[in-house]
Amino acid sequence: MAITKIHPIKSTLNLAIDYIVNGDKTDEQLLVSTHKCHESTAHTQFLRTRNNAGTNGTVLARHLIQSFLPGETSPEMAHQIGMELCRKILKDEYEFVLSTHIDKGHIHNHIIFNNVNMVTGRCYQSNKKSYHQIRYQSDKLCKENNLSVIDEFYESYKKKYKTNGKSWYENEQAKHGTSWKSRLQFDIDRMIKQSKDWDEFIKKMAELGYEIKYGKHIAFKPKDKARFTRSKTIGEDYTEDRLKERITEREFIKTTAVKKRIGNVIDMNTNAKVKESKGYEYWATKHNLHTMSESVIYIREHGIKSVKQLDEYIQKAADERQNIQDKIKAIDKEMQELSATMEQVHTVKKYRACYKEYKANPSDKAFFEEYKAQITLYENVLSELKKSYSKLPNSKDILAELDKLQEKKNTLMQEYSSSKSTMDELYKIRKNYGIYMGKEMER
Repeated sequence: MAITKIHPIKSTLNLAIDYIVNGDKTDEQLLVSTHKCHESTAHTQFLRTRNNAGTNGTVLARHLIQSFLPGETSPEMAHQIGMELCRKILKDEYEFVLSTHIDKGHIHNHIIFNNVNMVTGRCYQSNKKSYHQIRYQSDKLCKENNLSVIDEFYESYKKKYKTNGKSWYENEQAKHGTSWKSRLQFDIDRMIKQSKDWDEFIKKMAELGYEIKYGKHIAFKPKDKARFTRSKTIGEDYTEDRLKERITEREFIKTTAVKKRIGNVIDMNTNAKVKESKGYEYWATKHNLHTMSESVIYIREHGIKSVKQLDEYIQKAADERQNIQDKIKAIDKEMQELSATMEQVHTVKKYRACYKEYKANPSDKAFFEEYKAQITLYENVLSELKKSYSKLPNSKDILAELDKLQEKKNTLMQEYSSSKSTMDELYKIRKNYGIYMGKEMER
């Protein structure tokens, strides 16, 4: 499984090259190769090429790291793959130093190449397109050598949904503050709850330190970030239209739900203080009248004219809340099934190269004995997948579906949470009626 990373070197180029060619890491420099330079003087050669081209940029070189799955490749094969990768992406037009490190638990290549093309004199353009080209060539070489390649969608899935036993909420809280999009999502959700209209929401987001850009899609940028992020990229529940709808919906719920003003009726027959103190009895009587007045106002506002209708209203609200809970459970179950499928797909991809090697040489008993567990696991998991799928599911599609389900769950969780306070107040009103009218009922 080859993993690639690239970053710029803007200073101490000589120290960076000295580090990657360290004899303790490279089998006494047997695993070091160069192109159009020597490892001991490469930094000066890089600078000479740079000066000849008249380049004044801040980047001196690029440092590319290519890591392999432990036990999957030999140092010599890894080094050869590194050389092939250099030929593919640098095309003999850049000086480079390649070293293969074997001192850690996994074999990995370090490639430091000049940022200036020695043929054209132009600087290397490091961007998403060039990085994906590196990834593509690295993955292609790994496949040609029967090595597994990384699944970027599975890696994204692991970060988002593999919570190590924690609930989704606990996992999100743990990530809060480390993920920029996660912080934006939490801040948007928090400000929606505090805003009565769109203008107030925008004002509160600005007060949090966000710069806001308007256009076809609204975008936000905190002070510590260089770029704006469109809120719609967080999910369907965060488009500008949906945000406005959520604010309107919340205001409607606030105006129609029970306000937290209903107190508890005091039972005049059983309360000891009522019997002991005339003053307290007088206060309790006034308190009960005020509490029941508020309860009557509430039920009248909602067209409730009898205790029977109140009971029906409570039952309907309870049924709706149970329905939301059932939907959340159904989504959880679907997400668990999709997560299991994602793990199965990952297992098949992880051990596919091993299985192919075995099928190509079925008589190699030593190989089979060494990789028996992996081969058996591959066959079993692939058999399970074939029961539900005609072809291997796409991990990108699985992740996209998980994200959609999570968005639906987030919305339902908000509805479920807001309904709790309403239900508590409804039960309180019903209990008050029972006590006040001498007909208290158990929930």
